[in-house]
Parts: sequence; structure tokens; C-alpha cells
Amino acid sequence: MQFIPKTLSGLALLCLTLTTQAEILPEAEIGIKIPLAKKPTTRPMGVAYLPANQHYYIADGGLAPMGSEFEAPISKSEVHTFTGDGKYVQSAKPGFDNRSLYFNPNNGKLEIITYNISSAVGFLPNTGIFSLDVAETGELLGTSGEISQFNPAFGDAATMPSYDPVSKHYFAKQEHGNLVFVVDTKQREKLQEIKLDFAKAKVAHDDVSDHFVAFTGVAGNELALLDVDHKAVLIFDLNGQYVGKSALPATMKLRSQNHFNGLGYTNGMLFVYHESEGEFGTYYGFKVVK
Repeated sequence: MQFIPKTLSGLALLCLTLTTQAEILPEAEIGIKIPLAKKPTTRPMGVAYLPANQHYYIADGGLAPMGSEFEAPISKSEVHTFTGDGKYVQSAKPGFDNRSLYFNPNNGKLEIITYNISSAVGFLPNTGIFSLDVAETGELLGTSGEISQFNPAFGDAATMPSYDPVSKHYFAKQEHGNLVFVVDTKQREKLQEIKLDFAKAKVAHDDVSDHFVAFTGVAGNELALLDVDHKAVLIFDLNGQYVGKSALPATMKLRSQNHFNGLGYTNGMLFVYHESEGEFGTYYGFKVVK
């Protein structure tokens, strides 16, 4: 359901294209905390913010059960709605094993990318990129539309691609290394590979997030990667050159799943799942680049 006026979508897209003097914050600033109101379905995944209704959306991930004569093989993973100040609103089950979740200002829609985006083997029919229908008041309607089917250009099955609405390209972090695939869904092969300079950043591949690199939209500081072991956010440009880092609070207790999920970038913030805080964990939104 498209409810964002064209003028608003245009303004949102224009804001993303504006370039200003970028500044990496030496210490990340907490912009918002969103405590989860329900236990995540298997594992917490991506985060998105819709500017039109000023709501946040947090996706869970988890494979569908085996189908039977009594039950369809549809994932029970939920997507949760929160107000702009982090208060819980509702949850819905769109039927996908969610990975990435993001707002696309080109069509005014909330979109998700599923697990195994690179191959449909064993996971049909709900594999690919889909839009989630949202009411004007912010609630998820539980219905969806198909945008793109699976595409081998994304590489790893568990990748959590981020989206650049200006170029309309996706950035898919690959497992166990420093490679990021640049993908255009109109093509079945990756456009290019970006090799992140881990040597200059002084990290190894098992220090950092294995599946997610954020696209910030800030010129010269486009890619942000969570360094789990050193509690920092590493910033790279589109050539993979290391630019700098923003330190996270030393008191945060990041755990092994932060290497693989519980991450997103939206509303100018990198979101990190903090499992140790609250009954079901809390998402922190960090400002790392101005």
C-alpha cells in the first residue's frame, strides 16, 4: 500500500543525495533505545523507519516449518511496530524469514529481503524481496507484494543487504571475509566487489559483523561495519578504503549473535541489538556519522 505523497518521497530522496562535510563521531551518540516487547522469533534482524508515519519496524528471522496437510510452510517470523519514541504498537506475521528491512523512498514502501535471497532452493515460495503493506496510522496490515525473486548476485544465503535508493544498488556483505557485493536486481551477476581494508582498520574477519554492512548515504563515509570484538563502528568509502571509527559505549555487552544479526541502518542511525538489556533485549540507535 503506497501512502506517502510523491512530494514527500521526492524530498526524502533529495535529502539522501545532499552532500555535506562529513564527520565521524569519535564516540557514537545514542539517538534512541527501543526495548523489545516480545521475544524475537528465533533471532532479531533488521530495523527500518518510515518518515511519513514516524514509526520504527523491527524484523525477526526464522525459517518456515516443514509443510504438512494441516499447515503451509510459511515462516512464523514477525515484524514489530514501534512509535518514533520507541513505544510498542503491534506485531504482524507477513510470512517471511526476514533478513534486511528498509524504507524505499523511490516507491514509499517498507521492504524486506529474505534469507537465501541468492537461491530459492528449498525455500519457495517466499524467497526474494517483498514490500510490506502499512496502514496510514503505522500498523502493519499483514499483507505484502513481490518486488523481486531470488538472485544469485547476492552471494551468501545469510547476507543482510543494505540499499542505496539513489543508485538503486544493494550492498551485500559476504561471510568470513572483507568482500561486499554490489548488486543491481535487474542483473543476475554482481556489478562489482568492494574489498574492505581490514588491515588498515586493524581487524580480522571474525572481529566484525559477518553478514551486514550499512549504507549510510554520506559521501566518502558510505559503508559502516560493526566491530563486535572492539565495540566500535568502522567507516569505509565505496572503494573499501578505511576512513575511521566511532566507539560504542564500553559498558555494552555484545554477544556472538551480534556477529550475524540484530543490525540495521535507518533514520541516520546504526541499530545494534543489545541482548543483555530488558526482558527481550533492546535495540540501540547510534549516530556515528554526521
